[in-house]
Amino acid sequence: MTKHYVIVGGGVTAVHAAKAIRDQDADSEISIIGEESGLPYNRIKLTKGLFTDLHSEKVLIKKEKWYSDNRITVQSSTRIVSIHPERQTVETESGQCVEYHKLLLCMGAKNRALTIQGAGLANVHSIRELADADRLKDSLKEGSRVTIIGGGVQGIETAWALHEAGYTVTVVEYTPALMGRQLDSYSSKHLQETLEQSGVKVILQAGVASIEGTEYVTGVTLNDGTSFPCDHVVYSIGIVPNTALVDGSEIEVRSGIIVDEHLQTSAPNIYAAGDVAEFGGLVEGLWGGAMEQGKIAGSNMAEARSVYRRAVPVTLFNAFGVSLFSIGNTDERNCDESVCGEENGAYTRIFVKDHVMVGALSWQGAAASLTYKAAVEQGVRLIGSADGKSIEDIIAEAQSVLN
Repeated sequence: MTKHYVIVGGGVTAVHAAKAIRDQDADSEISIIGEESGLPYNRIKLTKGLFTDLHSEKVLIKKEKWYSDNRITVQSSTRIVSIHPERQTVETESGQCVEYHKLLLCMGAKNRALTIQGAGLANVHSIRELADADRLKDSLKEGSRVTIIGGGVQGIETAWALHEAGYTVTVVEYTPALMGRQLDSYSSKHLQETLEQSGVKVILQAGVASIEGTEYVTGVTLNDGTSFPCDHVVYSIGIVPNTALVDGSEIEVRSGIIVDEHLQTSAPNIYAAGDVAEFGGLVEGLWGGAMEQGKIAGSNMAEARSVYRRAVPVTLFNAFGVSLFSIGNTDERNCDESVCGEENGAYTRIFVKDHVMVGALSWQGAAASLTYKAAVEQGVRLIGSADGKSIEDIIAEAQSVLN
């Protein structure tokens, strides 16, 4: 009987897994089953390109011809409701029973929900799917005032798109800094000043106590009692893996579906990857990691024995006229040393632990990130202390090792 690889989930992880399987197995059947309509698309464009044509082919991860050329079936608008590992089948909401030889679970995650008063009002939005972006754009009117809850990457990208489209934007962040997971205090402060100079109001160290209104949003109230009017709220406060499908099954779950170094779950012939997977106690929630996990899971489903190594986190940010990157560990509390300076006229900081370059951030363009990324990924060891060395010295030392 022909082998059938079934992939549940229609995102970037699914596409890279399907490609990895087909690269090793030219004959078997491959099916991608996803809940959203249409072909898998680039989800990160939902905020970066909010006001572009999100329904064009440019948003697709692969065009339709690629799937037909590789004999990969995409079954969209289909929800899987149960898994039966003992029979090696999955069941759809319509009652269709699908047999699998190997199964990959990559259902992704959903945005963490607001649990405050008023969260259910009309014009409260969270962007995770194409339909969410469409709904937000359709509800906006000329002069709409929008409050963004969450000053992480997605929140600021959304603020940029709305600001560029002419809307009045306020960003509310609970912590003391914008993009605190990616940036140091200097960069966060500089980013805040850039937003404010553009006309976006930034409120830090403030939680939203409630969203005001009876049917539609009319304003927000902060934890300190401060209130201000707005017409829409868009929140981005983290993600929660979509593990409901495996509830009550033999598949082990903590925050996400637990996988080993081969991306295999606790159930035979079942793998998990992407935002739904927990590896080494961590759900990564990163675009690059989702792609790499898809590749590794797919190759292992096709009988390879590839080992997943956690991807170095990379953030490439381009908004409000700012182009910066953050790579690896940029938390100085977890490092022994750091070196600040300018390279090519841009602020740059390199982070070192045990004489190894573990992180870097810089206000340079994406092209400049490649050397830093390679150095962090390969764990370039510096000679002696970083203290007293310039950024140029460290990069030259790293390049000599990399070459």
